[in-house]
Amino acid sequence: MDTLIDTPPTRTAVPRALRKLYLVRFAFAAAWAALLFTTADTLGPLSATLLVIYPLFDVACAVVDVRSARTHAGPVRHLYLNIALSALTGAGLAVAATSGIPAVLRIWGVWAVTAGLVQLAVGVSRRQLGGQWAMIASGGISTLAGASFFAQAGQDGTTLTNLAGYAFLGGVFFLVSALRLGRTGGTPT
Repeated sequence: MDTLIDTPPTRTAVPRALRKLYLVRFAFAAAWAALLFTTADTLGPLSATLLVIYPLFDVACAVVDVRSARTHAGPVRHLYLNIALSALTGAGLAVAATSGIPAVLRIWGVWAVTAGLVQLAVGVSRRQLGGQWAMIASGGISTLAGASFFAQAGQDGTTLTNLAGYAFLGGVFFLVSALRLGRTGGTPT
């Protein structure tokens, strides 16, 4: 009987927790992108608030992810880096929002590059769980998109529209990964 109590969690417990987290991330990204898209031409109080909320939501998701990974003896080092980067980005965006869209695009661009590299590393480290190819692809695309945002900051007539598209696409990648985790039940894909 004692062996039943001391048995470690099954492999499917990790994908189940990630699947729930990924579905929440998709829903948030879709709603956030829709709201930002409606205000993307100007940098007003609503768009500035949305910009700061996005990386702070990422911090909250990473904290949930760390707790789940720790419970199931998963890797957490990269998740701590993601928490730090996203928290700094939230603060940076709060300041950048007072300077205009180009400053926001620069901060967001740097974050997208660094967060993309972290997401790529986390996806690679979790590939045995299944459903991680979408996270790996998303990390690579985020890195490229971040460089694009940084370059856009130097152009005339910049808007926040591309950030809304970026967030929505990232949400789609979370949805795909969640669906793959649900289908694979933790077997490699």
